[in-house]
Amino acid sequence: MDPVVIPILVAAIVVVFLVASTVRIVPQARRYNIERFGRYRRTLQPGLNLVLPVADRVNTKLDVREQVYSSDPRPVITEDNLVVNIDTVLYYQITDPRAAAYEVADYLQAIDQLTVTTLRNVIGSMDLEETLTSREEINSRLRAVLDDATGKWGIRVNRVEIKAIDPPHTIKEAMEKQMRAERDKRAAILHAEGERQAKILTAEGTRQKDILEAQGAQQAMILRADGEAKAVELVFQAVHRNDADPKVLAYKYLETLPHLAGSDNNTFWVIPGELTEAVRTVSSAFGDQSTPGRRQPAPSAETGTADAGTPHEGRGPELAAAPAPSLDAATAADRAEKQAAAAVSDAKAEAEAAMSPQVPRRGQASGS
Repeated sequence: MDPVVIPILVAAIVVVFLVASTVRIVPQARRYNIERFGRYRRTLQPGLNLVLPVADRVNTKLDVREQVYSSDPRPVITEDNLVVNIDTVLYYQITDPRAAAYEVADYLQAIDQLTVTTLRNVIGSMDLEETLTSREEINSRLRAVLDDATGKWGIRVNRVEIKAIDPPHTIKEAMEKQMRAERDKRAAILHAEGERQAKILTAEGTRQKDILEAQGAQQAMILRADGEAKAVELVFQAVHRNDADPKVLAYKYLETLPHLAGSDNNTFWVIPGELTEAVRTVSSAFGDQSTPGRRQPAPSAETGTADAGTPHEGRGPELAAAPAPSLDAATAADRAEKQAAAAVSDAKAEAEAAMSPQVPRRGQASGS
């Protein structure tokens, strides 16, 4: 080989090496710290950068994006002397690459140890229940301490979250029993409230039902009374319009008496004092009562009335068949009914005899 070619090749290789050492391409969201003869010179930004070959070298390459760091569970003692295991999640971002490279040797380890000590200080002033229910407070206090400590390291802590709090197994069982008891208590309270509400609604329904039934019965009685009043008024007007004979009224009066005595609910019944007068009216309508061969209904009714006892004030005498004290009320009512029926039958017979042309009247019989 020509001796001239060899130096040219060596020179070309040196030039290529120097050019390659001079050019530094930094990716986006990366930062390179440059040292010149072992001393920090500058931080390369993303893009094409030129450095002095041999004199400048890249010391650290840092990622300035937000990063996540999850720590292992660490034992922490609460105020009520219970050991709980707490693991955290840390969100941080490098804001100053020079400080992150030269102010602390290992910023992740430093952040982890600082998080553990801060947790022990914070949790040590809380009991277990407060620890489980105060995660937001713990997170805010952790972030304040970490942000203040890592600021000089060129790191900004954006967020700190407690990932898990694991109490001892015995405490977990006690908490489960407590929660089960609370759920049973709430279920019993809800069941009792439901039964109470159901009873209240049932009572309200019964009350409304009784009120409506009473109102319906009242309206029915009012309508029934109005109907009876109108019926009596119509009968009264009809009687007065037709100018009924007192004898006909007495006959209808006697005709009603058996219906009064035939009721099942009456053990005794009281007849008005006008019964004997009505019997006399019916009898006198068909002739003198002293005529032989004629039935005498009035004495029979009067006798039954007199035997029943002394009449009360404002009422007629009670109709009783026999004065014997051994007869009960049912027998007396039955006998009174029979006497009233006999009186009505006698009155009907008198009326039929008076209307029949074959039977001579009392005047004719006495004339003969």
